[in-house]
Amino acid sequence: MTQIDFYILPDTSIEARLDFACRLTETIFRKGYRLHVHVADEALARQFDDQLWRFRSDSYVPHAIVGDEDAPVPVTIDWREPPEPGIEAMLNLHPEIPEWFSRFERVAEIINQNQDVLTAKRECWQTYKRRGYPVKAHTIG
Repeated sequence: MTQIDFYILPDTSIEARLDFACRLTETIFRKGYRLHVHVADEALARQFDDQLWRFRSDSYVPHAIVGDEDAPVPVTIDWREPPEPGIEAMLNLHPEIPEWFSRFERVAEIINQNQDVLTAKRECWQTYKRRGYPVKAHTIG
């Protein structure tokens, strides 16, 4: 059964949420997982792609927006459809849960104190729990 992890941040800004998402992406990649980052739209996909390039000068996470890469990469970013089979983990930056989330071993959700994010992710938490998935909360900072 898919393990769901919620990371709860004290910050209110979307930038802080994306910065933590970059750090979490790096951690997941370094543990050897293939990761899919599910976002709400192309603008957020491009913003996250750019932030992954810039978040640390001493780090490199091989990644690409689905459709932009020439060769397979361990971290994909998309908003349109499910990723190809074989990816073990998903970071969900979308306000809603994609219907295909259960194909992953692990799903990570990031909550910060932005009211829109709080409202959306509370609903996600309740949906996972209602469906019987194991949910863990990790308070950061």
